[in-house]
Amino acid sequence: MAKIALAIHGGAGTILRSQMTEELELEYRRGLEAALKAGWAVLEKGGPSLDAVEAAVVSLEDFPLFNSGRGAVFTSEGKNEMDAAIMDGKSLSAGAVAFVRNVRNPIRLARKVMEKTEHILLAGEGANQFAAEMGIETAPDEYFFTEHRWLQLQDAIADGRVQLDHVSEPAASAAGQSVRTKRNWPPANAGGSDLGTVGAVACDKNGSLAAATSTGGMTNKKFGRIGDTPLIGAGTYADDLCAVSCTGHGEYFMLGVSAYDVSARMRYKEISLEDAARETIARLTEISGEGGLIAVDTHGNVTLPFNSEGMYRGHITGNDNLMVVDIYS
Repeated sequence: MAKIALAIHGGAGTILRSQMTEELELEYRRGLEAALKAGWAVLEKGGPSLDAVEAAVVSLEDFPLFNSGRGAVFTSEGKNEMDAAIMDGKSLSAGAVAFVRNVRNPIRLARKVMEKTEHILLAGEGANQFAAEMGIETAPDEYFFTEHRWLQLQDAIADGRVQLDHVSEPAASAAGQSVRTKRNWPPANAGGSDLGTVGAVACDKNGSLAAATSTGGMTNKKFGRIGDTPLIGAGTYADDLCAVSCTGHGEYFMLGVSAYDVSARMRYKEISLEDAARETIARLTEISGEGGLIAVDTHGNVTLPFNSEGMYRGHITGNDNLMVVDIYS
């Protein structure tokens, strides 16, 4: 019997230490802990890794401080467009969606794509039509509206650029208060990124692996841009060696094929999960990308490397069932 393990992330980059309040940090930790408990409950009962990562990501999608589901950022048109992907390492089956709207939990829709179609990725109106046929729960625009995301959009529009999710975000604003100061918000170096993406990876009692990732994209995005999250091998991947979920500058994770890169390094170099993940992040740094990943192998080993100031992350392993949640290095 394998050692069960679960890891999650709520985005890399994060709010700078100087702008993180104790109250807000507790809120983020609460969201991470709830997701860990949701996924761990599945694994503890002997459930499959696929169910565990879906449960964990659903919890993160329902938590409004993360950039997915209910907390998704706004596009330039003031809409919420969401992407998600899920992959079963045992069968090499995968499902993903992009540009979906009003779907309460995009990760549930991604799983339906995997299990009910011969396809891997559905996008836009077709994905929403499929969601209706599958009876996937939807929600009105009001459900996805959060004040701090709306204020992010207004600032990004005013400055004429896309906006990072967490970096330099004022703590009071993220907590839902209408606080903005032009002196330090938005950050001067903001660019297109998926730094609030959420994800989960798991190993079940049989050693089977699964990965799931979900995002609202980037604030003020235009031109139908898709990041790495719904692209199998770029932002999400699972096979018989490891399961990986990525978060950060999506374009660079696509260029590095970063999620698959961890597995490839393990397979062809015959190195450990930790060494492979570390090398993948080193490669990301070489090509000027920023972000992080979470990964687990068939022995229940977990690694969570990143090259940004921090990453919202947590994990539980079968050693002592100790829940570990952290934000900064």
